[in-house]
Amino acid sequence: MKAASRTSVRSPRSKNTSSTSVPAQPELPGWIREPKHLLINGKWVEAASGESFATVDPASGSTLCHVAAGAKEDIDQAVAAARNAFESGPWRSMTASERGRLIWRLADLLEEHADEFATLESLDNGKPRAVARVADVPLAVDLFRYMAGWATKIHGSTFPISVPYAPGAQFFSYTQREPIGVVGQIIPWNFPLLMAAWKLGPALATGCTVVLKPAEQTPLSALRLGELIQQAGFPDGVVNIVTGFGETAGAALAGHPGIDKVAFTGSTEVGKLIVRAASHDLKKVSLELGGKSPNIVLADADLETAIPGAASAIFFNHGQCCCAGSRLYVHKKHFDQVVEGVASAARKIKVGPGLSPDTEMGPLVSEEQLNRVMGLLKSGQSEGAKPVAGGSRHGKAGYFVQPTVLVNTQPGMRVMEEEIFGPVVCAVPFTDEEEVIRSANGNIYGLAAAVWTSNLSKAHRIASALRAGTVWVNCYNIFDAALPFGGYKQSGWGREMGAEALELYTETKAVCVRL
Repeated sequence: MKAASRTSVRSPRSKNTSSTSVPAQPELPGWIREPKHLLINGKWVEAASGESFATVDPASGSTLCHVAAGAKEDIDQAVAAARNAFESGPWRSMTASERGRLIWRLADLLEEHADEFATLESLDNGKPRAVARVADVPLAVDLFRYMAGWATKIHGSTFPISVPYAPGAQFFSYTQREPIGVVGQIIPWNFPLLMAAWKLGPALATGCTVVLKPAEQTPLSALRLGELIQQAGFPDGVVNIVTGFGETAGAALAGHPGIDKVAFTGSTEVGKLIVRAASHDLKKVSLELGGKSPNIVLADADLETAIPGAASAIFFNHGQCCCAGSRLYVHKKHFDQVVEGVASAARKIKVGPGLSPDTEMGPLVSEEQLNRVMGLLKSGQSEGAKPVAGGSRHGKAGYFVQPTVLVNTQPGMRVMEEEIFGPVVCAVPFTDEEEVIRSANGNIYGLAAAVWTSNLSKAHRIASALRAGTVWVNCYNIFDAALPFGGYKQSGWGREMGAEALELYTETKAVCVRL
């Protein structure tokens, strides 16, 4: 989700928001043919400029529909609506139980429309519809339900205090946790619906109001979710959705003086820009950024689980996953067997359009991302890396890349150091465990890692030594709404999901009363 892989890409703009080139397919929801507007203060409105941009089917490069191109003026209006809803609207006086019921209702509605959202994710992002139906949508539903339960469980503490300079005085002291206020949330294109849920769930549970900016490459599921938010009964202005480009809408949101906190998932490069924008008024910031995750197969690993696990670690979601296991370290004893096993799995993956029922891997999200991945593949091979599977573009139409396994990779190569954000893994042999731990930690990122071993003591020791926000043992890509997710080093600040996510959206107030 990182580096240039999530910077903005401009699609052709148009002021004719009714023009589309959607192919006649029974799977397409009729909703997609309608012009897409901004959700501001409970109303669907055109961008102030009247401009729109195309959202594209990455399997064909054809236009799905046109979406309003929001910018600074639209952000100003959305922030004002969110501020009013937070300061004086019914959201502020609503009980925690009522907020929880609304979030649960949203989860129910999303579940009712699961098939539709799976189709939207496949069309807009390229991922297989079948995968979105069993992973993206259910995980989003579960996240909203989990956070709905937290709405009534956010509390402070009471405790005795001792004040040396007030002998004999008695005090009643307590803390309370309050919503941080108006939150600007910027989400990526690799899991559009799920990332919206990760952001909205805790913000709404704590009582914040939101201005959400989806990625310009994948705005459709967020806009449809906005309709469900209205249907669920959320008050006007609590959730505002502004589509647009990063350098216009995104920049205006990150630097807006009316925003109390910015939550961003995306590239480390853009994350640094957001920190600079937020520094002008010291607004709170949380960041879920890049990754170059090490996946370590030890000499005592069960290869029957490690080999398919290593393949899934990199090829899930076309490798467009912030925690993808893109650096595969294998003990020399098993290196050839594991590499051939992962390469064999790569060769068997059915690559095709996401709506095809037999597709196992869809296209990359955009032409820009295709060019980035192909450029890194070319760079790696020019420096001596050798593909034992893949290594090239798949087909001529759409943004498809062959699932790729590289060997002969060395530290310092771009393919070893940079986040590729595509279906490309670098396999490296090792013999010494301490050496492989140093190699695993020797990167600017620290989002996730994995270790495969049959030795429980060794598993715990290595998990403790790895500098990563998540360490999987004998598994990979296991997520749950209760399990916090985030990174060390340049992989970000703060944690998504779990109770820790609530800390990103609350302030702690200490109250001291003299008795």
